[in-house]
This record gives sequence, C-alpha cells and structure tokens, in this order.
Amino acid sequence: MRRSFLLLFFLTISHLIWAQQGTLVGKVTDKKTGEGAIGATVLVTGTTQAAPVEIDGSYALKLAAGTYNITIQSIGYKPLTFSGISIQADQKTTLNGALEENAQALKEVVVTGQKQTGTEVAMIQDLKKSEVVVSGMSNDQIVKTLDRDAAEVVKRIPGVTIQNNNFIVIRGLAERYNTVMLNGTLTPSAEVDTRSFSFDILPSSVIDRVLIFKSGSPELPGEFGGGVVQVYTKNSVLDNSGSFTASGWARSTTTFKGGYQESSHSSTDWLGYDSGQRELPGSVPAYQNGQVLTGEALKPAGTALRSEWTPTLTTARPDLRLSLGLNRRFEVGTTYLSNVTSLSYSNTREQYDVERNRYEAYVPGTNSAPAARLYNDRRATTSARLGIIHNWQARINDHNRLEFRNFLNQYGTDEVVNRTGIDYSQGGPGEGILRDNAALHYQSRTIYSGQLAGTHDLGPNLASTLTWTGGYNYVFRDEPDYRRFRTEQPEDMSQPRRLGISNNPNQYDASRYYSDLKENTYTGNGQWEQRFSGRDTTKANQYKLRVGFYAEQKQRDYNSRFFSYIRNTEGGVNFDRSIQLLSPDEAFSPANLRPGGLKLEEGTQPQDRYTGKNTLLAGYVSAVAPISDAFSVSGGVRVEYNRRTLMPGNGQDYKEVRVIPMPSFNATYNFNQRSLVRLGGSVSVNRPEFREIANYTYYDFTNDLYIRGNDSLKTATIYNGDLRYEFYPTRSEMLSVGVFYKYFRDPIEQTTQSVPGSDLYLTYQNAEQAYDVGVEVEARKSLVGLTESRFLQRFSLILNASLIRSRVKLVENQSNTGFALSDRPLQGQSPYVVNTGLFYQDDENRWQVSAQYNVIGPRITFVGDRSQNYSVFELPRHVVDLALTKGFGKHFDLRLGIQDVLNQYVRQYYDFNRDGKINSGENGSFARYRRGTYSTAGLTYKF
Repeated sequence: MRRSFLLLFFLTISHLIWAQQGTLVGKVTDKKTGEGAIGATVLVTGTTQAAPVEIDGSYALKLAAGTYNITIQSIGYKPLTFSGISIQADQKTTLNGALEENAQALKEVVVTGQKQTGTEVAMIQDLKKSEVVVSGMSNDQIVKTLDRDAAEVVKRIPGVTIQNNNFIVIRGLAERYNTVMLNGTLTPSAEVDTRSFSFDILPSSVIDRVLIFKSGSPELPGEFGGGVVQVYTKNSVLDNSGSFTASGWARSTTTFKGGYQESSHSSTDWLGYDSGQRELPGSVPAYQNGQVLTGEALKPAGTALRSEWTPTLTTARPDLRLSLGLNRRFEVGTTYLSNVTSLSYSNTREQYDVERNRYEAYVPGTNSAPAARLYNDRRATTSARLGIIHNWQARINDHNRLEFRNFLNQYGTDEVVNRTGIDYSQGGPGEGILRDNAALHYQSRTIYSGQLAGTHDLGPNLASTLTWTGGYNYVFRDEPDYRRFRTEQPEDMSQPRRLGISNNPNQYDASRYYSDLKENTYTGNGQWEQRFSGRDTTKANQYKLRVGFYAEQKQRDYNSRFFSYIRNTEGGVNFDRSIQLLSPDEAFSPANLRPGGLKLEEGTQPQDRYTGKNTLLAGYVSAVAPISDAFSVSGGVRVEYNRRTLMPGNGQDYKEVRVIPMPSFNATYNFNQRSLVRLGGSVSVNRPEFREIANYTYYDFTNDLYIRGNDSLKTATIYNGDLRYEFYPTRSEMLSVGVFYKYFRDPIEQTTQSVPGSDLYLTYQNAEQAYDVGVEVEARKSLVGLTESRFLQRFSLILNASLIRSRVKLVENQSNTGFALSDRPLQGQSPYVVNTGLFYQDDENRWQVSAQYNVIGPRITFVGDRSQNYSVFELPRHVVDLALTKGFGKHFDLRLGIQDVLNQYVRQYYDFNRDGKINSGENGSFARYRRGTYSTAGLTYKF
C-alpha cells in the first residue's frame, strides 16, 4: 500500500506540473540570409530556462503558465529581447525573431585555453558525438556522491554492477569479460585468482571521467564481452589551486566496539606493506622441484618463525581518510605546462559476522537439505592505502601536446577470520564436531602505471593527427605467512578441544602459506588519422581514415610455498597428544619442535609456481564516412596476434598462439540536433588468464573453498550487436533506450568441480555456447523548465536501468551429461540492475544534497552441478546513500553522509532444487551477513 501511495503521489504531482504548462514556439532566422540561426538560444531572461534552435531555425520551450521576458541570443549576433510574453496552460504561443549581425562582435578573437573534460556538459556532448555506443560518468557527478573509489563510481553507470566490492560486471558479464584501460593503456591486475582490474585501488578524487564503450571499434581493444572501461585521471588545469580533505568514518558494526580482531602489526603496516616481519626466514633453503624439506632442514626456520596464531582484541577506532590535491600551471615561453598531483591515504577497519554453511544431498519436497557444516565467521579487515597521482601536460603550441601520467598505489590488508560452529560431515546429529578455527592473512599490493603520450596535428591545413603512447606497468603482490589452523571437539563436549594436527602437510591444518607475484608489462601504441574535406564538408563533418597499432609484452612470475606442523614420530617415538590441548601460540612454539612433538614439513608441489608470458600485437584500419548531415558510418577491421605461454614448475607447458581478425561496424542517424539512433556490430574475444590455466590448488579460508586451474581452456569468441536511441533535450540532459545481443562461442566460466568429500572446489571451463540479450534505459533530467519554483529548479534526476537475459549451453559429453548444469544464466549475470539519484544543487548558497539508490537482481555466484554441489545465488539488496555538502566562506566545504542506510543483509543462498532461482522457504545460506551502515563527516580546505 505504501509503495502504491507513493507511486500515485508522484504521478499526480508530475501530472499537475505538466498540466499547468504551455509551449513557446517559433522560428529564429538570420536577418540577412533568412536562413535558420543555427546555434541560437531562446531563454527566459535572467534564468537558465532555455531551448536550442534547430537546423531549420525552429524551437520549442515549455513554460509554466504566466508572463515572461524572452531573450534570443547567439554568438556574433545582437540579442533580441521581448517583454510581456504571455504563456497559457496547454496552449502554444508563437514568437519569431530575426537576428542581426553584430559587427563589433565579429572582430577576430583568439582564445587560448584547455578543454575541460570532467564537467557534466562535456560528458553529455562527448556521448552525443561518439561514433560508438558508450555510457559514462563525469567528475561533476562523482563529487556529488560519497563514492570513495572507482568501484563505487562505475556501479552508477547503466548496466554496471560490482562484485566482491571491487570487480566490475557489465551487462551481466563477470569481471573476466570486461577490459579496463587507464588513460588509454591496459591496466595491470594484482589479483592472483581473478582476471580483473581491482577498481577499489583508484580513489574517486583523482578521476576526471569514466567511459564504458559497449560496442566495438577497431581503435578499441579486441578483448571484451561486456564493455571496455576507459578511466581517465585528471591531467590539465586552468589555474593554480589546491585542496586538503580530512574525514572520519564510522561503521555501525565495527567502530567504537570492543572485540575487534587484529594480528601483530609490522612497523610499516600503516603504509600498506609488511616490513619483513612476516617474511619467510632466510634460513629456509630455496625450493627445489620434487624436494621435500622437513625435520632438521626446517628446524632453524621453525625456531625463527613467530608463534603468533591468535589475534589480539582491541576497540576499533574510526576510519581516517586524507587527501591532498595540488594543481599548478606554468608558461615557459610559448609552452603551457600543467601539473595535477594528488596524494590520498586511508586507514580503515571493518568487522562483521557471517553465517557460512554447507549442506548434504537435497531432500525433495522440503526445500532444504541436511546440514554438513553450520559455521559463524567473525571477519575483520584492517586496511591501509597510499595513492599518488602525478600527471603533467605540456601544450607546446595549439597543435602539439605531450602528456606524462603516473599512478602509484600501495595497499595492504590484514584479515583475521575466526570460525566457530558444528561440522556434521563426519557424523550425524549428535555426532558433530565443534570447530574453533582461525586464519591470519596479510597481503599487500604495489601497482605502478605510467604513460608518456603525444598528440600532433600535422600536414597541409592540419588535416592529419598523430597520437602515440608508451607505457609501463608494474605489479608486486606479497602474501607472507598466511596462517591457518583448525580445532575439534565432540558435539557433546565429552572430550576437551584439540588442535588439528595431521600426519601429512596440508593447507588448512596448522599451515603457513607464502606467495608472491611479480608482473612487468611494456606497451606501445600509435594512430594516424587523416581527414578529408570536400565541397560540402565542415571541420565537424569530415571523412576520416585511421591506421594504428598496439603492442604489449607481459611477464608474470608467481611463486608459492606452504609448510605444516605435523606429528613428529621419527625414530618410532609416539606423538605427545598433550600438545593438541595447548593454545596454538604455545603448541607451535619452537620448544615443541622435537621427536614425539612436532616438525615443520613443506607441502609445496612443483605446479604451485609458474612463469607466464604474453605477447599481443594488433593492427587496425578504420574509416568514418559522413554520408550526409544526418547519417554517418564508421568501421574497419582489427587483427590481433596473441601468443600466450605458461611454464609451471612441473614442466607441463601451456601454449596458445592465435591470429584473430575482428571486424566492426557502427552507424549513426541524426533525426535532428537533439535526437539520434545508433547501430553497432563487432567481433571480440575473451582469452584465458594465467591463473585460470595454472593447474595448482589454492585453499581460500575466507570462503572455505579450493580454487584449481584448468590448462585445457580455449579462447572464447564473441559476436556483439547494439541498437540505441538517444535524445538530448539540452546540453546537460539526455534520455537513451537501447537493446543489445551477444553470442558466445566457448565462453569461460568459473564452476564447481566434483571432488569426493564435502569440500567445495572451483575451477574454470569452456561452455559450448551462450547468449546475452538485454534492454538499457538511461535518463538525466533537471527540473528547469518544468516549474516556476527556483527551489525545485535546483533538482536533477538520474535514472538508469537494465533488463538482461542470458543462457548457457554446455558441450554434450560424458563429463557433463547428468552432472553439469546447462540452460542457465551465465555466472555473475544479473537479470536486472536499477540505479537512481536525486540531486539538489544551490550554487548561490553552496548547498549540495544527493540521495542515491541501487539494486541488482539475483545472480549466480558459483555454478553448481547435479550431484553434491549446489549453485549459489546472490539475492537482491537495496542500497541507499545520502550525502550533504555545505560551503562556508571562500575556503571550506563540510561534507556529511551515510552509505548503505538500510543495511540489508548480503545473502548468498543455495539453489537446493536446481531450478535456477531461490524459492520462498529455501533457506540454506552459503553466506549471510551485514557490513553495517557507513557514516562520515569531513572537511575540505581549498586554497
């Protein structure tokens, strides 16, 4: 009833606003030629209520009933003003005008400046003039929100969602199907188990704009399924300025609460990296394939390693976020230099409880299954991030520009998980095992990305443009001393709790895991654009020919080792079981490394390390042909040569070499200056990532599952089609409606793997084919022109929504028939996505208020099978964010806000009956938790 009432209320108000309007119409011409005055504007004098003049000189301006003064103006013409124009409700009033040239205004004026690309108007105009289907978000819109990083920014764009708080999903396609570029260069990834750029490492304060290209073109990378994300950082300024922001954040589930879990910090944890305190001691011999280190060989290491297995409990402090921005411009002779430098720092804490369960075989008719494990996790994550952006631009003259961009991010997380509950996998009700397990997991990521780029206008009449970029990416991911242990006790508590200590090393009983990843990438690209001017062409309407190339050389080295404390029965000495009754810190101390006690043994396998190399060479030819003022086409072909090799430690090398031509075509038809339709088609690919083909097993304690690679994966081919209608009422407003279709051959998914026992294994596999089809709607609208109220005119609305359907068909073979799930959605695909935002902006009094809402439809987190593993669905969650900014004096801005006001549960549920949805009463949760409402108060000083 409440929702129905609100809907009726808004419809009534909307009807009343529109019903009281009339329309001012007419034609504006050049007094000398009699032709339409293209580019003129008709506006209510002294306000922002305006309408553009079309090619034929016509215009239409909707106004509330009343009497107005009207001004018609255009650059190079004398303005016309009409007084006392009466507008009647539901009627048209005609007003024509003839503009006369202003001789004084027509004198030659040379303007030197720099195009600002981060404004909302600039974003709308870029979308309108694009040759392909594209969506985006400007810096103007970003600053109206509380979005802290790029992950939160991009989820506001049509068809985009975020998975695991940092990986992007476009049009329902998981992160592996989306390519991310930073300032025109492919981004590095510090993720070991995921093919994706982690968006949470990029602070929102340094973003100039984000564009998501959803249809292909020869100039764009050929590897994408959902879209190509272009993130541009700020690099040019008009004047000297600076700002410093300090904010404190509080999370309802964490801040000021006791019992917050932390491990023993190193002296540099606050800077986002380990000082060496957690590193493997130098006394440990280097790993040799097939060599098992144990006993005396590892005793010095066992003595040197810290015996810290349980966290300390503290009271969680508020989160701290700091940022400093400096913009500088210089003139050296005729060269204009600008510099953008940004430093950001954050130190945050988050703790919440998670229901994490496993179940046995489904019982038909009950919507449930017997419990195998019923756990409760208390998960705490302490994070420190230091980010630096340092960008230079040199405009040598109006036709030559150089850019030097640098991005460095250092990010460390200290994760502690304490898992308690009952394990029934080895016995029925009353025979379960009480568990009290824990993991201490620290990891740090260092990412650097740098580019040197140039743009040069050349040739007669400057009809040619040469652009080029050279880039370097560096990634280092360190995972030192990942400690995990388990305990067990009978459910009836007839025996004391004991530490789990095995006879053989494994990754979950008293284990210490070490890994590091290093990746170096060198890139280069260039493009030559030639413009051809004919008798009927203008600078904005020219035939264009483009020829370009892209080259990339990447090498990744991944190493991992793990060690376990196991029973030492050498020499026939019986194991001292009293050790299992000790606390972990006492049990695994050096004093217990003895016969009859414990010994440290290595469990590393040869395939637990690899070297991956990838060479990508691409060349393309494309053309833009404006057939008429209304109709233009563009397209061409891109050819990519890709050579990927992976050399695991076991010597079973993987190699794939492919040359793939990727044609694309785009067409645009302009009905008038404000509306158009786009059509696009392209072929793209999706290649396996190094980790996906590296055939080693990794135990993820947080999600209680194993991840395993598959060295038989093949490259997927994707056929893309787009059709979209776009309407631009004003320079800062838009409405678009589009449909898309994608067909996949050999799509890659992450699925479960049938392994005896109750453990969950994830791997990667190719399906035979799949399709993805959907509808997208986007609207950006202000209330200017809809009401006389100056208060209401300060409101604007943003809405975007997507409806998507996908289906997967698997290969019919012995391993899939009767086991794997076919005819289901793609993993990670949401059937719908809705984003809305209501913004209020009062520039005179420096008020800015926003309310935003987001929801996504149920999507498959893990693809199950027909035997012992169920698919896991993430269910919808309604998210509301509120933000307020108020300016004081010349220098200060105060910002207050609340994120996730509703604080609804994150719910990941099992599909017990395998019908592709979570039914009412189906209550088996894979994971269920609340992260907490997040509130902030911050102050910005501008100088």
